[in-house]
Amino acid sequence: MSASPSDEAKPHLTGKHTGGMTRRKFLKLSVATAVAAGTGTLAWAIDRKTDIPYRPLGRTGEKVSLIGLGGFHLGRPTEEESIRIVRTAIDNGVNFMDNCWDYYHGASEMRMGKALRDGYRDRAFLMTKIDGRDSQTAQKQVDESLRRLQTDHLDLLQIHEVGRMDDGDHVFAHGGAMEAILAARKAGKTRYIGFTGHKNPDIHLKMLDTAASHQFTFDAVQMPLNVMDPHFESFEKRVLPFLVKQNTGVLAMKTLAFGRILDSKVVTATECLHYAMNLPVSVVITGFDSMSILQQGLDAARSFRPLSERQVSAVLAKTADAAQNGRYEPYKTSHAFDGTYYNPQWLR
Repeated sequence: MSASPSDEAKPHLTGKHTGGMTRRKFLKLSVATAVAAGTGTLAWAIDRKTDIPYRPLGRTGEKVSLIGLGGFHLGRPTEEESIRIVRTAIDNGVNFMDNCWDYYHGASEMRMGKALRDGYRDRAFLMTKIDGRDSQTAQKQVDESLRRLQTDHLDLLQIHEVGRMDDGDHVFAHGGAMEAILAARKAGKTRYIGFTGHKNPDIHLKMLDTAASHQFTFDAVQMPLNVMDPHFESFEKRVLPFLVKQNTGVLAMKTLAFGRILDSKVVTATECLHYAMNLPVSVVITGFDSMSILQQGLDAARSFRPLSERQVSAVLAKTADAAQNGRYEPYKTSHAFDGTYYNPQWLR
């Protein structure tokens, strides 16, 4: 097996829809600089029309916006407001759309599907996630997500909440979810494949090792990357260097940890976003549940400039004490953020 798009999937790289990055759009981008963050360098470009930076998604050849729209938060405001948030984000250059089969019992996907009507789907790089660990469950969830999102294909499909050491064994087993995911890619229902999790870097490394033992390489991996993470069970220190070496697309999440990090009173939201953007990641996914929070994210992306070593050290010094024991990263230390822990039926 290979993580690169199969021959059957390649026709989706051309034509009207190219994951929000048409040739015309690409030609409007000007190479600006490179981000150097200790673990690697990552070239980036700026959309001259919206001033939003774009970065490559690993080895895929895709360009995605530095800031990504988190789908979970779309379930919080009214449906009308959530549609407005999605369309305003896309109009302002945000092309990376995150979602999941289980967010708000499907409401987040349904709202995004409505928002992507009227040509907005052609301007978006659309990702969603599924929980199923066996082939039959995974297939059902993929098809349900496509119906909710009102599209015939995803740009990226991810295995959600890899939070147990044996998740990879189930996914790659005979009759496991990977069979359905590969079949979905062959059928043109997804272009790329990844996984996500927030529990422990050892679990991510085990999933990557299990994939390698099955001759499979993921196109993208999603994980917590924030100003607290380097101090406690760090994904940045343990997983990020490996992904950079493999040229895998890195999707940063939990940048504000649902606002928990701001409760520490030691850093601002912009500092949190800029820290994550300074890492060699493809996109920083964050939730927008209001127009003001969306504007905050847009401003952070537009104002981002590579941080100096001195600036990074200053941020880490401010967060060192607060980060001890994962106090502001409860998704690492508790089941509070583990949807599949409370709903094991989603896995099968």
